[in-house]
Amino acid sequence: MFQTPSGGAGQGAAATDSGLMSIGAVLNALRDEFPDITISKIRFLESEGLVEPRRTPAGYRKFSAHDVERLAQVLRMQRDHYLPLKVIREHLDAVARGEAVALPRVGRQRDGEAAAPEPAESPTVARIGRDELLATAGIGEQELKEWESYGLLAPLPDGAYDAEAVTVASLVVQLGRFGIEPRHLRVMKAAADREAGLVDQVVAPLKRHRNPQTRAHAEARTKELAGLAVKLHAALVQTALGVRLP
Repeated sequence: MFQTPSGGAGQGAAATDSGLMSIGAVLNALRDEFPDITISKIRFLESEGLVEPRRTPAGYRKFSAHDVERLAQVLRMQRDHYLPLKVIREHLDAVARGEAVALPRVGRQRDGEAAAPEPAESPTVARIGRDELLATAGIGEQELKEWESYGLLAPLPDGAYDAEAVTVASLVVQLGRFGIEPRHLRVMKAAADREAGLVDQVVAPLKRHRNPQTRAHAEARTKELAGLAVKLHAALVQTALGVRLP
């Protein structure tokens, strides 16, 4: 849980006597766990209805401890579960109403984790809007266009993105901290396309089958082969570098 400042000397700019925090103080409170957080992202989450800070007569935002904790929950669900904001908002609102709801699953499946059946009432999540992707990744329009030019991300026909785009964007940002630029990642994209083509070649006969159950089996087989390909790729990289990841 995040705590508001106590209101002692030197903290008047950060909080009022009632313990409310300025947006700058919120930024500092969240930065240890979320180093990529920015004031622009906090404002975007507010505009999306994820948090509703109070306003002073002069229009300044003031956040309660509950607001800060809710922001942390939103950021964790983005980071750990790759969920679009609409789904996060619906989940948190349901929890606030006292409903027992399971957290929807989307995005990549963690290594070694078996695919669990989805509850019937869980929403199907497969898309994220462009503005939401920009805010989640903490990048600008020009950066996203550059990534698209290298084939790292590609919008769907309606301009939205597959939910996995959040994972890709996050990883591109993290690699950038080590000086690895998007243009350097074209070799990874080319390798991924070749691996995907190999998997698709194996399951193609199942996809074309007349039996609906066989076609459904093709999707399960695709996921299984994709998981194996990802693990093999990781093992080969580790072997080439002579390292062992946890």
